[in-house]
Amino acid sequence: MEKDDIIIRKGIVHILDSQLGCPVFSEKLLELSPDINDFFRQHIFKILSGDDIKKCYFSSENDNEGMYKLIKEFNEENLINASKEMAGILYNIMNKNIAIPSADFAAVTFQAKGVLYLALLKMNYKESFVHMTNSMEGANVNSIIKYTASLPASSSKLSEAVIINLTDYTVNIIEKKYEVNGKKCNYLSGLYLKCNASMSSKSKLDIVTHVVGQINKKYFAEKPVEQMEAKRIIREEMEENGIINIEKTSEKIYGKVPGIKEEFDAQMEKYNMQKAEVKPQNEKTTKKFEKQYLKTDTGIEINIPMDQYQDTSQVEFITNPDGTISVLIKNINRISTR
Repeated sequence: MEKDDIIIRKGIVHILDSQLGCPVFSEKLLELSPDINDFFRQHIFKILSGDDIKKCYFSSENDNEGMYKLIKEFNEENLINASKEMAGILYNIMNKNIAIPSADFAAVTFQAKGVLYLALLKMNYKESFVHMTNSMEGANVNSIIKYTASLPASSSKLSEAVIINLTDYTVNIIEKKYEVNGKKCNYLSGLYLKCNASMSSKSKLDIVTHVVGQINKKYFAEKPVEQMEAKRIIREEMEENGIINIEKTSEKIYGKVPGIKEEFDAQMEKYNMQKAEVKPQNEKTTKKFEKQYLKTDTGIEINIPMDQYQDTSQVEFITNPDGTISVLIKNINRISTR
């Protein structure tokens, strides 16, 4: 989905400030000026194009209660009352758990490629500084004050939001853990929506790279080329197929050493990811695979773009008879410093 595909239809904002003791509901829809349209469009696009978004699955036990019932009964013409109920449920959870930050709650309907969606955006307050002008004894006095209820800028990314497809009621969510009853948890999916959220693509990729790093440190600590090959293979899978198939990637990285492959597969099974596919879509998520980062025991650091690392006419790793490694960088026309 591209940003231009998103057409904002209706919106309303309710104030969920725990310090007030009760929610402040709006009784009218927002006037969607071009600036407000762009504000919501930008936030929704960032959410849908990010790799921290997760799919949320409702249990059949929740058919006739709570948020699932409100979602299934939702009608765009009843956005005001429906959004007040949705905001009220969230505020009750926030009011009982002071670690959950205060926010403005925006309920926005939008259309994309002929499909109608409902976005529930929890816009946590940010601190900002603004100027204030007062008149004192006939003189203008300018001062700076701290404002504690600023909304996130459109250039930033929300950390808590729900996007609902109103055709098939599939739900995508981004969330952050906060302390509830003395323990940090994903309250937005677990308590608010009461659904089961899958792992995001970013979390899955983090797990893969973490386990690969652990295995490589254990078996290839003195073999940097083998460690770099693992990173190259993961990047190659993403470039060629758009996904990382865990089974295929495991075979490519560790297939020549069955014992190590079994250990990697066992680690993936602990996360229920032995047959998973990871499909990152955001460049920021995959940026770390664009270069090989090397640091020698003598303190020299080298960044090698992945395409040059794979080209032996540009870079060559040589294992010397005494066991040391030489890195030969070839065909350099000019060297600059910084």
